[in-house]
Amino acid sequence: MTEVRTPHAGGGGRIHEVDVVRGFALAGILVANIGFFADPGYAVNGTLPMPGGPVALVVTTLVLGKFYIIFSFLFGYSFTLQMRSAERAGASVRARTLRRCLGLFVIGVAHGVLLWIGDILTLYAVLGLVLLALRGIRPRTAVVTGTVIVAVLALLWAGLAALSTLDPSAGQAPPADLAAAARSLALATGSPLDVLTLQLELYPPLVAMVWIFQGPMALAMFLFGLAAGKARVLEETGRWWHLARRVQWIGFGLGLPGGVLLAVTSSMPGMGELVGQAVSTVTSVPLAAAYVVTLLRVTRRFPAAGRALAPAGRVAASNYVGQSVLCCLVFTGYGLALAGRLSPLAVMGVALAIYTFLLALSAWWLRTHRYGPVEYVLRRVTNGAQATAAQRR
Repeated sequence: MTEVRTPHAGGGGRIHEVDVVRGFALAGILVANIGFFADPGYAVNGTLPMPGGPVALVVTTLVLGKFYIIFSFLFGYSFTLQMRSAERAGASVRARTLRRCLGLFVIGVAHGVLLWIGDILTLYAVLGLVLLALRGIRPRTAVVTGTVIVAVLALLWAGLAALSTLDPSAGQAPPADLAAAARSLALATGSPLDVLTLQLELYPPLVAMVWIFQGPMALAMFLFGLAAGKARVLEETGRWWHLARRVQWIGFGLGLPGGVLLAVTSSMPGMGELVGQAVSTVTSVPLAAAYVVTLLRVTRRFPAAGRALAPAGRVAASNYVGQSVLCCLVFTGYGLALAGRLSPLAVMGVALAIYTFLLALSAWWLRTHRYGPVEYVLRRVTNGAQATAAQRR
């Protein structure tokens, strides 16, 4: 193991590790989302993207349901950093957070309506208000509360699986509507107006699904991140670094079998799929933790990897929206209209190209700018009059 160091970020500077993990998480978010851009018929029928084949097996096992967990954890962690920033500036944490959540919600609605129907920013904005209300919670209480939420979710899935044995047909999804899927593909690859029509049709039900199915887990991760931020886990890694290997063994030991089970059961409507969801709800958390610890170990051994990822993490919100812009330009009538034409492996190739491009673009942008475009807007909204005054000085 390489030498243990304690990152320095106490004076209000950026925490390199947070940016690195964010930059890494963006890759998983892109891989998880791009399948729906590549074939919007999946969104119409409420199924996972690329439901069959080796690419689907790998993506479902390693990616789906894992990386938004990391992103949510980092949101909670960053909330503690924003609280400290407000306190140093003598500003109201409550007022700043309310403004930030409002700005995030507006950006999320625009993002969801125009680009990506699975947008999660509106959910984060609403849960940010919950986090604001709970900002005084002790780290231990936050961890316990988050753990209870995860356990309840798993028990709910398990309960539904048990109930499905009483009436096997009740837990099964209706047959795929091939006509609706074909129509959605035609709209997605039609004119820009056709694309917007599809977005307006699909966004309301999809955002409701995101809030219902991802909201509770996201809240649990917010609480874990809040606890970790208060304990300065990523700023003072030396206090727990001796446990890194154990986190990896436990995380991969539980998470990978759970991911495989999710992948195998995703094509088994009814009890099998519900059992896979129940197990994955629990095992995705340690697997996400193992990913983060592995990344930190790799970037300590190879610092250049961290330097490559950190710029994207610094402008993560801009990259999140930028991924959607590029996916739309490749797959929809906003651009090349390649939806439905590429194999799953080719879609992953597009994801790699988009991610590589955004890494390079982020590094280039930050040479001459302090913030990304979306971050700049959020900062102006969050800081209000203080930001305007600072710009004049």
